[in-house]
Amino acid sequence: MNENYDSLRLKNQLCFPLYAVSNLVLRKYKPLLDKLDLTYTQYLVMMVLWEKEQASEKVLCESLDLQSNTLTPLIKKLADKGYIEKSKDPTDGRALAIRLTPLGKALQDKALCVPECMAKEFRITPEEANTLYRILYKILETEKERES
Repeated sequence: MNENYDSLRLKNQLCFPLYAVSNLVLRKYKPLLDKLDLTYTQYLVMMVLWEKEQASEKVLCESLDLQSNTLTPLIKKLADKGYIEKSKDPTDGRALAIRLTPLGKALQDKALCVPECMAKEFRITPEEANTLYRILYKILETEKERES
């Protein structure tokens, strides 16, 4: 390949290892989340709810950087599984309030092993993990600044 095209080599792209690692991480989560009867995105919704116990659809969308049309079917499936219940938000009748059911709260105990199992999957030090975390969130924050 001509030197002028070095920037187009796959090995010189930041996007490829990000893409590959993202796929790897999702594959590693799958068997753990299958035991909880959750997809990865459902797991993210549940983590927000475990933290807050109740959230509006808007808060979930903002917390997870999801569009409403992506979140709506997730909420329906989680409600069908009995993990959450949805109702009109008492402070805003047009909004949807989502809260954990007792079954959804109990699922949190079963999920406690997931972060620990995932930490063992990757051979990086806590310092390296912290650096990666900061860099990834810097990229995300830069994009949010551009959008606003």
